[in-house]
Amino acid sequence: MLMRVQIIVATLVFSVSCLQWPDAPPPPKQLTDTFRLQKIRAIGAAITEARAEKHLPGGVLWLERNGVHFTEAYGHAQLQPVPALAQPDTIYDAASLTKVVATTPAILLLHQRGQLSIEDPVKKHIPEFTGDGREAVTVRHLLTHTSGLRPDISVNGWDGHAECIAKCVAEKLRTPPGTAFKYSDINFQLLDEIIRRVTRQRIDVFCEKEIFGPLKMTDTGYNPPAAKHPRVAPTTVTDGQALRGIVHDPRARKTAGVAGHAGLFTTAPDLAKYARCLLNGGAPIFKTETVKLMTTAQTPLRALGWDMTSGYSSPRGEKEGTQFSDGSYGHTGFTGPSIWIDPLSNTFIIFLCNRVHPTGKDASVVPLRRKIGTLAAEAVKGFDFKN
Repeated sequence: MLMRVQIIVATLVFSVSCLQWPDAPPPPKQLTDTFRLQKIRAIGAAITEARAEKHLPGGVLWLERNGVHFTEAYGHAQLQPVPALAQPDTIYDAASLTKVVATTPAILLLHQRGQLSIEDPVKKHIPEFTGDGREAVTVRHLLTHTSGLRPDISVNGWDGHAECIAKCVAEKLRTPPGTAFKYSDINFQLLDEIIRRVTRQRIDVFCEKEIFGPLKMTDTGYNPPAAKHPRVAPTTVTDGQALRGIVHDPRARKTAGVAGHAGLFTTAPDLAKYARCLLNGGAPIFKTETVKLMTTAQTPLRALGWDMTSGYSSPRGEKEGTQFSDGSYGHTGFTGPSIWIDPLSNTFIIFLCNRVHPTGKDASVVPLRRKIGTLAAEAVKGFDFKN
């Protein structure tokens, strides 16, 4: 009984979403000066509604502006085989957030150091990527999903990283490079191979040394160690066994969990450190001009790696006037996570979840992402997103 009382008290102290309770302490003045708390409560209500409709078991939210943040864990990290509540530091399968938290910054760091250029043809680093127009594909095309490659290679007929890349290299272009947007994991599998060949290191090793380590993102990386598995939110449960600490993406699983398109695991606090780095000009990793290059529109829909206004930009918000600014950017992942960063208002919103748990059925969180993005923008005080 005593333990339960302690847990309740800790929740009251931590959670601004419980402000309607008479005995809850008042929120810090910085928080009330920065955000409209009723909008934050509405985000919590939207997550609760989506949980009730079985779109997801729970998740972790992080909303920050000008260094002032609100964070909360909602519902469960795990429903099967034994229920477990989500925690602020629950580790989630980042899915395609891997593209912008690992692969894209790794490529831009190598560009900054002069070890490659985003204007390089892919064949400069992968000489076998030639023929049938492949010579015209550049690193920039891969980063903006305008290479002309299809979305995925088949999951059948290969095993291991080398065979994966051989399949990617053999892919024929569906459209001429630079003429059409087609979101493609193949692009980022090829970028992973470029990183390996330029640095002579696997992407997980390079990113730990050059990105996650300097930013003190201590819970971010590929193939989380067994000691951290109790904190990892599982994904699909099959025959009573959950994928925990093992990447959900089937192609990344076939490359030992290390890939350019998926495989990363992370937490909301770690992603907040990364978002803060970008908003603050890139230190200690990037030069300001590198961040500007990475996050400025390169096509009508995309920055380098990052989404801006494509059909995948649901975390930005629902409609003009109730969404983050033009020039904001972010990304989503198949397992449910999302991040959106708005440099004009100096705001970012992170939501991590595992929508594929426990059954793997296609429970969409796209409407929830739109609601969270809209309410997060509406929560910001002192900034007019309509202009």
